[in-house]
Amino acid sequence: MIATKAYAAPAVSTPLAPFKFDRKEVGPNDIQIEILYCGVCHSDLHQIRDEWGGSIFPMVPGHEIVGKVVKVGDAVTKFKVGETAGIGCFVDSCRHCPSCEAGEEQYCDNHLSFTYNGTYKDGAPTYGGYSDQYVVDEQYALHVSDKLPLEGVAPLLCAGITTYSPLMTWKIGKDHKVAVVGLGGLGHMAVKFAASLGAEVTVLSTSASKKEDALKLGAHHFVVTKDEEQVKAVAGTFDFILNTISAQHEYNFYLQMLKLDGTMVLVGIPPEAPQVSAFNLIGKRRRIAGSMIGGIKETQEMLDYCAEHGIVSDVEVINIDYINEAYERMIKNDVRYRFVIDIASLK
Repeated sequence: MIATKAYAAPAVSTPLAPFKFDRKEVGPNDIQIEILYCGVCHSDLHQIRDEWGGSIFPMVPGHEIVGKVVKVGDAVTKFKVGETAGIGCFVDSCRHCPSCEAGEEQYCDNHLSFTYNGTYKDGAPTYGGYSDQYVVDEQYALHVSDKLPLEGVAPLLCAGITTYSPLMTWKIGKDHKVAVVGLGGLGHMAVKFAASLGAEVTVLSTSASKKEDALKLGAHHFVVTKDEEQVKAVAGTFDFILNTISAQHEYNFYLQMLKLDGTMVLVGIPPEAPQVSAFNLIGKRRRIAGSMIGGIKETQEMLDYCAEHGIVSDVEVINIDYINEAYERMIKNDVRYRFVIDIASLK
């Protein structure tokens, strides 16, 4: 076994603290990654608070992982020692269901092994990237370009693919009018991707203070949703709305901004089931849909796209002993736009 240093939540809603555990040995198809950076996702906070149910403790969060390959198994063909690699939100799946065979492993019908707060097929718990290393099957690791700052690449493994995937699925590009609801860790990536794809992008936000940032990120327009006149002006105008908000909010408010055959895709997960008016859907043949992350193939495509177009997340790098304070700031939306842990601070 491989001795591993980490930070973990020992029980529900308790502060994270230093933690040691053993990673599995590198098998024939595995690679060992020395973690350099790990992004801090809002889902980390949801999970340590058991807000989605089923949390497993002690919990080592983290699923936005970038590092260097330090060891490879005898049968590995895709990675070499010294290369930069990444790990996203899952590290295994059943591999034989229709979803897996279609390259959509994130929707595995049988057993998806999440990078943390999950289990492997043998029932052993998974521990995440708030640690100094990870051992993963090469089929579930990603190639990462050294052209980009790695601290900015780490959040692409969740925030990036979560927003890139629906834009690809709905074939967003030129001549599309796209709105992004919320300008946080997910929202700022949605703006960057949609603008780079040639769409006309509007940010919908309750906070007028975010307008300057939105325009710098590539948005063409900004609507303060507390301003009745601004909201009225965009009624029935958008082809596509990417809703990144995870707090409780009113879906009907945004649905009325869609034009005929428009779609609102949800990537945030509010704590309570929303109420949706049927009239807001049938009146303009509007759609409401959901999207998770992407499969391995699509995630690799996203990373390659980012390397080609110079796209990374806007981040604030922190030491790991600051993680509990970072969570408190994240609750207050006091980060532009993603915390990333420098794992060197763990050693």
